[in-house]
Parts: sequence; structure tokens; C-alpha cells
Amino acid sequence: MNRIFITGIGIISAIGNSVAENHLALKEAKSGIDKKLDLFSTKFADTLPFGRVKINTENLINKLRITDTGITRTSMLALHAFEEAVADAGLSNTDISNMDTALIGASTVGGMCLTDELFVDANKCEQGSDYTQSYDCASICLFLQKRYKMNGIINSINTACSSSANAIMFGASLIKNGFAKKAIVGGADSLAKFTINGFNALHILSSDICTPFDENRKGLNLGEGAAFLVLEKEEDTTGKNIYAELKGYCNANDAYHPSSLSEQADGPFLSMQGALNSANLNTTDIDFINAHGTGTENNDEVESKAMIRLFKNPPAFASSKANVGHTLGAAGAVEAVFSILSLKYQEAYPNLNFKKEISTTGLTPLHVYKKMPVQHIMSNSFGFGGNCSTLIFSKA
Repeated sequence: MNRIFITGIGIISAIGNSVAENHLALKEAKSGIDKKLDLFSTKFADTLPFGRVKINTENLINKLRITDTGITRTSMLALHAFEEAVADAGLSNTDISNMDTALIGASTVGGMCLTDELFVDANKCEQGSDYTQSYDCASICLFLQKRYKMNGIINSINTACSSSANAIMFGASLIKNGFAKKAIVGGADSLAKFTINGFNALHILSSDICTPFDENRKGLNLGEGAAFLVLEKEEDTTGKNIYAELKGYCNANDAYHPSSLSEQADGPFLSMQGALNSANLNTTDIDFINAHGTGTENNDEVESKAMIRLFKNPPAFASSKANVGHTLGAAGAVEAVFSILSLKYQEAYPNLNFKKEISTTGLTPLHVYKKMPVQHIMSNSFGFGGNCSTLIFSKA
């Protein structure tokens, strides 16, 4: 089977507007989460912390030279990361529009971040709303397709918080099965009242900055961001900068509950085990786990149990959710970039705000920045409905 390599990466998040800015913030253990949400009106703006990208929507429009109407903030964040990734990979407009270049994007909120605007227009505009075309989950990929005149396979994935991890898998599968030579894969999500109100209804939003894998964790912080990776076959990477190899991956489902993982950790265990099998690696080969680590009571305990069940003595692990918040459909791609940076610079980034281990599992995440040899990294993304995905990236 063809080996798949990453030749370009792009990211925008609460801790930076580029790969370089995100890398520096991770090294310096910085968090981009605060209670300064000013993107829209919500009663939670001053009471709950969020991982907000520090560019307002108007400035994004100007920076990205967007002239179309009805383009959402989600699509703008996607474009920002997409452009950095393709430039980093040295792709020309001809390369991007080639029939052999696929685009697989992911999102959960999509155009629903403008639900209020659509609602207002529906009550006052006889000719319809500019936001109707953006309401579809596929609107992000359709926007990128139109802007870059893309002709290859285009697909949108929404499997909740594992969405962009699954987008990465799908792009790799297209290449391995001869349907594409290159795949631009990733995801984007923006903060929106739709998701804030929804997660608040589940009672899993923390009133403080989240504390993944801590005994006294209180819930998650929502974040926003986007990340894209350029995937290429080994034989097409001659002379190119190679960040890492996508060594293995797996998607599994414990089919237990709409919003919780099973107490036995079946989904996380199976996705991690399957990724190891796909990569032809042993548990002892994994140097670091980029954990899903949302800071919720259910996820962190269950993920810990899955690590113990599979590894017996788990390797170093940490969650980046206290840096950027939970970016939902973008999380898998955002954390894939973080994993790739660990491989590139041979270092691991700390799990912020950790104080006390979970009593039922006794695991302590890495909570200081550390230079260390890293050959293989496992990155977990677990979504609602028990949709669990694991990626393994290896040093090129």
C-alpha cells in the first residue's frame, strides 16, 4: 500500500493565526481561553470562558479579500488555514484545481453560526437571505471549491468531534485507492450561539478554564479554529518538505449513548487498537498520546481507562483543550497539527491546569513542556454518538 506523507500544514486557533504562532504558544504553555467573547450577543459572554480566535469577522473579510455575500465565519477560518497549508506545500492554483486533488473538509456548526441572521432575514426579506446558501454543512467545502475552481473529489464530514480526524482518514483512503494523488484535509468550526446554547443544555460547559484529566474537572470550554493538512503519496514527495507520515488510523463506535462514552471504554479502546494494527506498531512504539481530553467527567475517565486497558503502562499523554478550547469539528485536524509539530521539533506540550490525578485511574498527564525523542504519536478524537477515531503520525 502507498505510504502517505504530510507536505503542508495550516492552522488558526485561539493561540495563534499561523503554524508558527501556535507552535510558540504551545512551547510557552499559553492558553487562548478567556471571558471576552465579543463576536456576537450572548448572555454567556462574560460568564463562561471560550477559545476565541483573536481576529474579528470584519478583519477576516478584509484580510482574506472576501467579496461574496453570505460567507460565514466558519468558512473564513477554513480559508485562512487552507491557504497556509497549500502555500506551505508549494501547491499552485493549477495543482489545487487538478482532477487528482481532493478536498475533504469537516465541521459541526458549519453555516449554522449564522442561524440568527437567517432567522431575521426570513422574517423581513421577500427575496430570500444571503445566508441560506451557507446554512448547509457542505457550504465550507463548496466555498473553497468555488474560490479555487477545484475539480477533484470534494466531500464534507460531520461526525461531531471526530469529524476532521475522519476527514484525514478519508483523504488518505482516496489516495491509497487511486482516487486522488493529493488530498487537502481538515476542518473548521466557529463559535456560535447555536453550539453554546446546545452544550450549555447538556450541562458540560465549565465556568472556569478547563482542567483535562484532573480529579476536580468541571467540564469543557468551547473554542473555534481551523486546520488543514496536505496529504501526498511517498512517490510524489521527492524534493518536497515532509513533516510526518500518516502511519495508521482507525474509526470505531461503541454505540452506547448519544453524548457519552461507555464505561468500559469500548469505542476509544477499539479505535486506538485498530490504529496500532493499521500502522503495524506495538503499544511500546507509541511515545506520546495527544489525548482527546475534553475536561468533562465522562470523557477523561473513560479515555484514561482505555489507555490503561490497551497500554497497561500508558506512555506520556496530554490534552491541548486548555490551550485552545474544544474546537469541535476542527479538533482532530487542529490536534493533528500539534502532533506533527511535536514530531518536527522532538518535544511534547503540557496539559495545562492539571493538579490532581483522577482517583479511579491514577494517571498523570504530562504537565510541563518537555524536549524528548518522539517517533510515533497517537492522536485521539472522540465524538458524540460514540464515534471514536485515532490517528498515528510518525517521524518522517
